[in-house]
Amino acid sequence: MSVCATDTVCLLESRIAEKVGPQRFKVWFKNATRFTLTDGFLKVDVPNQFVGSWIEKHFSETIEAATEEVTGRRLAVSFAIDPSLARTLRKKQPDSQVDFAANNPERLARIHRRRGGPPPGPPLRGRFEDFVVGDSNRLAYHAARTVAEQPARQYNPLFLHGGCGVGKTHLLQAICNDAKERHAELNWVYVSGEDFTNQFVYAIKTGELDAFRHRYRCVDLLVVDDIHFFANKRATQDEFLHTFNAIDGAGKQLVMASDAPPMMIGHLSESLVNRFVSGMVVQIQAPDLETRTAFLRKRAAALKMDVPEPVIQHVAEAFQANIRELEGALLKLVAMARLTNQSLTLSLAERGLRDLVQHAVPVVRLSDIESISAIFFGLTPADLHTSRKTRTIALSRGVAMYLARKHTDMSFPEIARHMGNKNHTTVILAARRINKMLNEDGTAQWMTPAGEKEMPIRTVVAQLESQLGGAKTAGHAPAPSPAIATG
Repeated sequence: MSVCATDTVCLLESRIAEKVGPQRFKVWFKNATRFTLTDGFLKVDVPNQFVGSWIEKHFSETIEAATEEVTGRRLAVSFAIDPSLARTLRKKQPDSQVDFAANNPERLARIHRRRGGPPPGPPLRGRFEDFVVGDSNRLAYHAARTVAEQPARQYNPLFLHGGCGVGKTHLLQAICNDAKERHAELNWVYVSGEDFTNQFVYAIKTGELDAFRHRYRCVDLLVVDDIHFFANKRATQDEFLHTFNAIDGAGKQLVMASDAPPMMIGHLSESLVNRFVSGMVVQIQAPDLETRTAFLRKRAAALKMDVPEPVIQHVAEAFQANIRELEGALLKLVAMARLTNQSLTLSLAERGLRDLVQHAVPVVRLSDIESISAIFFGLTPADLHTSRKTRTIALSRGVAMYLARKHTDMSFPEIARHMGNKNHTTVILAARRINKMLNEDGTAQWMTPAGEKEMPIRTVVAQLESQLGGAKTAGHAPAPSPAIATG
């Protein structure tokens, strides 16, 4: 269950339940979140990246409003992953979450009918001045600033990719915010791959395709986040291909981001892949130590908390994977210090983060393995957490479990618990099966919208491991020449 440590937190959960409704609260909040209120911010712990991203994208404003009603203050809301919460999820809850996400077009349709017009877009909070630049993201930052300053002049299209929490969405939103300030007349659209798909489906159902196409094709700047959501959706891919061609043909700017590079997104049409790689493709890697320490200093200043340098160094060295993991650790320490009225010392940091450090895997994390494996097979990471056992899901889940055993220090029970609270024997059998296929030079087979697909299992594993290997940032020279947020 979600934890009610104080009456205020209990009241906050009740208020959120009233606002989102009993069904959504049961699917996304009950058993799946833990709230911590302290001076200046609300920390929301979630069991995995999928749940955190969904709640952040769809319920952030609701949480902020409920927090203000309960506390009388407008507090900053921050999300952090705590894998221990996976134990509290009901057995079928991951299935319900995936079903809810898959049926989201119906939710958007109800919003359309109730409010009229396209659904409101998420707040674009990312700004260049708040982005911490280091060797791991310098090329991506430079390309993003260039696009914002002079759209369609150099890097067009611009495609950013990297693991969860490395700053892709921040840069995409910064492009929009900076471009609209520099170019008041600029007609821009920021949208996620999921929202583009949902709006396309709704436009077909309601006979509003012309309005949908006009909204997306008559723009100066189109920014699409999480474009890997198009995997396995042939009609959406065809529609976006025409949108891409219309914008590119008019000499306007396209910017996209994904958890994986274009060639590694399963069931993405060759035509789209060719267009994505025709411009600038840049990988954002996990932040290096210097970037991590700089981020922690900036975040501590924003929280108005005096964090000693030894504590900064301890957190930066313990959590290497991404910025969200760093922020979650820092917020936990700040909350502990304020709630217990203690000074934030190195000793307190070591005690307070001991449980999180045990789950922190240097560079390679289970969430990254899940993400690249799911995207390669045209799934979402959430599919791997469900109880479903289709051929494609079982193969993707098995490969992810094999890679987790090979590239992390996690035990079989830990992997099982993190991947939808499975039984540890499931992980053992999956790892053995993939290992046997590798030893026998076996062939992986899975289903796609176009039918069955085959590939040597060695090729599958090698391609996924190349993504985990932290390859150097790659940039290709450009060819010559929610909801929806608009400007």
